[in-house]
Amino acid sequence: MLIFTFFAVQSPVFRSVRGVANWLDPASTLGIMAVAVALLMIGGHFDLSAGVMTGTTALTVGIVSTEFGANIWLAIGVALVLALAIGFLNGWLVTRTGLPSFIITLGTFLMLQGLNLGLTKYFTGTVTASGIGSAPGYESAKAVFASTVTFVGSPFRIAILWWVLFTVLATWVLLKTRFGNWVFATGGDEVAARNVGVPARRTTITLFMTTAGAAWFVGTTLAVRLTSVQANAGIGNELIYIVAAVIGGCLLTGGFGSAIGASLGALIFGMAQLGIVYLGWNSDWFYFFLGAMLLLAVLANRLVRRYAEAARR
Repeated sequence: MLIFTFFAVQSPVFRSVRGVANWLDPASTLGIMAVAVALLMIGGHFDLSAGVMTGTTALTVGIVSTEFGANIWLAIGVALVLALAIGFLNGWLVTRTGLPSFIITLGTFLMLQGLNLGLTKYFTGTVTASGIGSAPGYESAKAVFASTVTFVGSPFRIAILWWVLFTVLATWVLLKTRFGNWVFATGGDEVAARNVGVPARRTTITLFMTTAGAAWFVGTTLAVRLTSVQANAGIGNELIYIVAAVIGGCLLTGGFGSAIGASLGALIFGMAQLGIVYLGWNSDWFYFFLGAMLLLAVLANRLVRRYAEAARR
């Protein structure tokens, strides 16, 4: 709220309806991923391949629909199957090998980065998959993933609505379902969770597949919206997803956090990214701001956890 007030006071454009639509747009796609990443972090794990996986799914949609001449919905379905398979593999390797998810997904990140570049060059002869807008079925896909809704005379991306729906669904799952209890239990103490009958391995695999599914949705949204995808799309975004989740209250040690908090972290990201531009500042300050917010969030989370543990005693 303080961040919104600061930018709103300094810039009339920021607080206008069109300005709100502009900074909600990047926050929406980031928020969808941040919610999924937050669930995984609550479950005690990280996915460093989440960013590049959005590029992988977007490239899959582009290559299958343009180079193979398939209907774009078939391409979207192929991308979904691929994403879920990668998510399952990540989760299975983490649970079966006992290696840190940081190492497993770092390996996945590097492999996907190489595959994205190599296969894109192989199929298209360039580093870009383009021409998605001319694929059969594009208009219906655009209505679902990339349309706009006019509100008070300004266009708002439909991704904002999807972001809200995903946040509500994730919050309901965490707070009102047995699976949500399993997520908190697995992230808090996996051994203790297993001892009381929690299917920790199945929960972990499901969480990795959920993150992969969110990456598919965001990747498809970007592919349909832009109609072309660079081979390096999504690289580096995984750190921003984690930052948004941590700013929203997720502990790096797992066992605590919320989907609403992760969405608020994404909202702060969107406001800061566009707010700095509206104020005419050098955009390089955004990364300084992001790093400062991360440090403050980690320190605040640490203090809150210490206070909570002291109160229990």
